[in-house]
Amino acid sequence: MTIVCAAYRRSILADPRDADLKLRAHRDSCAECAEFSQRVARFESRLARALAIDLDAAAGAARPFRARRAGSGYRGAGVGRRGWMALAASLTMAIGVAAGLWLAAPRASLAADVVTHMAEEPQAWRSTDVPVSSAALGAVLHDAHMRLTAKAGLVSYANSCLFRGHQVPHLVVQSDGGPVTVMVLVHESVPAEVQFADSGYRGVILPVPGHGSIAVLTRGAADRATVERIAARVLGAIVWTA
Repeated sequence: MTIVCAAYRRSILADPRDADLKLRAHRDSCAECAEFSQRVARFESRLARALAIDLDAAAGAARPFRARRAGSGYRGAGVGRRGWMALAASLTMAIGVAAGLWLAAPRASLAADVVTHMAEEPQAWRSTDVPVSSAALGAVLHDAHMRLTAKAGLVSYANSCLFRGHQVPHLVVQSDGGPVTVMVLVHESVPAEVQFADSGYRGVILPVPGHGSIAVLTRGAADRATVERIAARVLGAIVWTA
């Protein structure tokens, strides 16, 4: 799943009729996104049919039998119950399909937002042997209720960044393969490890039970094993203080 796939699917879920030309071109070249579009279209059709039920008619059918004139041909309150049951079933189906679509929206959307954030702080990607001051690092980590041991390696950059409505620690750790970005996402949970590689970045988002998740990114030719090794090292260096 690529970053472009995530952007396209977020766009079509927001408004199925309004994907820009670039995203439409992606859909036309991506079988998975084309199939996702068809699923969205089917859901829209089912939802329209469900909402087309005449609520006034259903409510009328549900009036108590005693309110009807005897001998009018009314067959009993069961008709009303069937009307409401049909309405409930239709709405339940629509809600179920909607939930399925939202759950099917790629977890890569979180990765896409992480990668997008990287463009906002290009100065962080600097190879250096000069660590950030302990005071600056401590201030950034304080609100996340954590600290780092020396096992993390040399931390050359630390900033508190606004990400998805929350301030989160954005760190850069120096490694043999160059600088590595670490974002501590205490407000973002993932059910399982998320691997991604796009726009020149390779990374992993790891669940941290009780503390959200962490995202670890590298640039260049780092392979998956290298990223996972660095992620494990950083995760092992975190000490949660609350």
